[in-house]
Amino acid sequence: MSGKGGAGGRDERRNSELVPDVILDWSSAESSSNQRDGDSATSERLQKVLAAAGVASRRVSEQLIAAGRVTVNGQVVSELGSRVEPSVDEVAVDGVAIQLDPSKRYIMLNKPTGVVSSMADENGRPDLRTFTDRFEERLFNVGRLDAETSGLLLLTNDGELANVLSHPRYGVEKTYIAQVKGAVTAAVLRRLRDGIELDDGPIAADKARLLGEPSNGRSMVELTLHSGRNRIVRRMLAEVGHPVVDLVRRQFGPLHLGTLPAGRTRELNDRERGALLTLARAARSNDSTKGESGD
Repeated sequence: MSGKGGAGGRDERRNSELVPDVILDWSSAESSSNQRDGDSATSERLQKVLAAAGVASRRVSEQLIAAGRVTVNGQVVSELGSRVEPSVDEVAVDGVAIQLDPSKRYIMLNKPTGVVSSMADENGRPDLRTFTDRFEERLFNVGRLDAETSGLLLLTNDGELANVLSHPRYGVEKTYIAQVKGAVTAAVLRRLRDGIELDDGPIAADKARLLGEPSNGRSMVELTLHSGRNRIVRRMLAEVGHPVVDLVRRQFGPLHLGTLPAGRTRELNDRERGALLTLARAARSNDSTKGESGD
């Protein structure tokens, strides 16, 4: 797989009627106002920045600006002469963050079983370097899946985004499908949602439902939660009397595994990157608000 995302496919989907899918760079922790006393040598016209980011052509970008659909650092900008600092300012279209730093990479992996979520395993087991070595950038995994759990794992070089996605306080949901022993009942699902007590404290699923009817002494359960505790899904299901036979993570925040085969990777598309980075913006804004209020 090539380490560079193709732009041609995205350009074919652009038009003046629909707002393109867009993404945002979070490499800078600070932002500056769009209104400056004087333009710096590195500032650029907003419509040029939007076009360079792949949002739309300059002409369509001008239409988006004039319609009041573009914000810079949270403020609507409708003047076509406005300039921004790409390395500092945060730009969004219709509330969806766009990426201004093309060096950031976002890769979805369907991790197969038998692979540890590490870039170097001290025991010599297969690790994630099998999938990251093909990319020029130094990528790392966001969160972990145990060796015997397969499914969606995000690889990136965006540290701030990784923090938001993996830290429990941001409540990013993960959805798993587990094949378990025994016939799972409505009472068991209710217990999972209401909460159970484990050795390291109480835990409750955000959602729990049965997929189909139990068959041949097995059940399929879909479980959604935002905890990042080690082997939490396996431990929860074992606690309610249904040990896991097979476990797959199908969803991570706004990302869905879809039909990506086990052991394969793909670049996130524009819509997926936009959703992730908008989530990061909201989390940072919420942290800032709490800090100012003293909560």
